[in-house]
Amino acid sequence: MTQRVAIVTGGSRGIGAGIAVKLAADGFDVVISYARNADAAEKVVADIAALGRRGMAVQADSGRVEDNCALIARAVAAFGRVDVLVCNAGAYPYAGVEAMTAEQVSRTLDLNVRGVMLEAIEAARHMGAGGRMIFIGSAFAERAPFANISLYAATKAALAGFARGLARDLGPRGITVNVVHPGPIDTELNPADSAGAELIRGFMALPHYGTTGDIADFVSYLASEKAGFITGTALTIDGGLTA
Repeated sequence: MTQRVAIVTGGSRGIGAGIAVKLAADGFDVVISYARNADAAEKVVADIAALGRRGMAVQADSGRVEDNCALIARAVAAFGRVDVLVCNAGAYPYAGVEAMTAEQVSRTLDLNVRGVMLEAIEAARHMGAGGRMIFIGSAFAERAPFANISLYAATKAALAGFARGLARDLGPRGITVNVVHPGPIDTELNPADSAGAELIRGFMALPHYGTTGDIADFVSYLASEKAGFITGTALTIDGGLTA
């Protein structure tokens, strides 16, 4: 792959950073978005450059209409095209119904659902045959094994419905749309040695957290030509959490 461009939202750390670097290793130039940590974002850009590919970091709040549109526009202005869109940015609200606020609901929907929709709509204007859209969901979209994740689970479940419809819309153009539902992944924000990790491992068939590399490899496959017949579906990689 040469002169192909991928956009990864929330690409400055964790799963997003792992995906960005893996796609660079696959031969993509990569644009990442980040919310606040410019230093972390530039570190990922440096990792992309070390692989011989071009990288760019764009500060963008995926919960804002203007930022979603500007991210795609800046990527196209800099690199001339979009071949792969990975919507990874999101929020993980952990709150019961009694503590949930209208503002929290709106903000989570804006970031986890509306932002993905707007980014996909904008990116579709620039994609050709062979384009790939990959939305990072959550295994909690399919199973809520404990309390206080109803809002998060709902927003991630919504991605599967959007992907099914969008796959129908874009299929005639040769563009695929899929959701990846990760299970527990060892990251800075969700460490495998956290207080709640032992509880979560108890729900899993494989009683250990996955790595960012597990998800990056999966996304890499979906972004490749080999996955051209996979579209409109949600694929779970969760160590058996939903088994």
